[in-house]
Amino acid sequence: MRTLARTLANNAYQVVNIHYPSRQFPVEGLVQYLHGEIARWCTDPSRKVHFVTHSLGGILARAYVKVYPPVNLGRVVMLAPPNRGSELVDSFGEHWWFRKFFGPIRHQLGTDSESVPNTLGPVNFELGIIAGNRSINLIGSALIPGPNDGTVSVARAKVEGMRDFLVVPYGHTFIMMRKIVAEQTVRFLRTGHFQL
Repeated sequence: MRTLARTLANNAYQVVNIHYPSRQFPVEGLVQYLHGEIARWCTDPSRKVHFVTHSLGGILARAYVKVYPPVNLGRVVMLAPPNRGSELVDSFGEHWWFRKFFGPIRHQLGTDSESVPNTLGPVNFELGIIAGNRSINLIGSALIPGPNDGTVSVARAKVEGMRDFLVVPYGHTFIMMRKIVAEQTVRFLRTGHFQL
């Protein structure tokens, strides 16, 4: 996220790039961790707090806002979020290497109705989502129906209540490093809409 963080800083945003231990805790534990970090960095209630997330970060932002709704919440941009779960979790969640890599959160991100993304409900904040539709992950793309980024389908990136949605020709892992993605992120934070 450093490249995107630099673009935001160059556009007069004060950026806090929060790292979190995604392989150690389930969603609930990560939300608690983020609450402590956000409270530490965002101390002025008169200033808007925007979120820009990638992948799992989008689910954590939704869960965080549901549990700790900030009174000064601004706009949110999610890049490649599994807002309705990911078929890769359905396919590989029980394999030892998947368990080792993703930790306890792995069972929470599937496509079933009880997964965390599917139980969070519609969003009630200004949200723009950028999804990718290209991938070099041939296995992931083969397992995911429809256009996808190798990890998340374009359809499953959407969530009820979002304000705007943009599809770009990039894959999941490096979508945040693309110039057009950075530019569109800034536009949404400023205006509440993507523009081409």
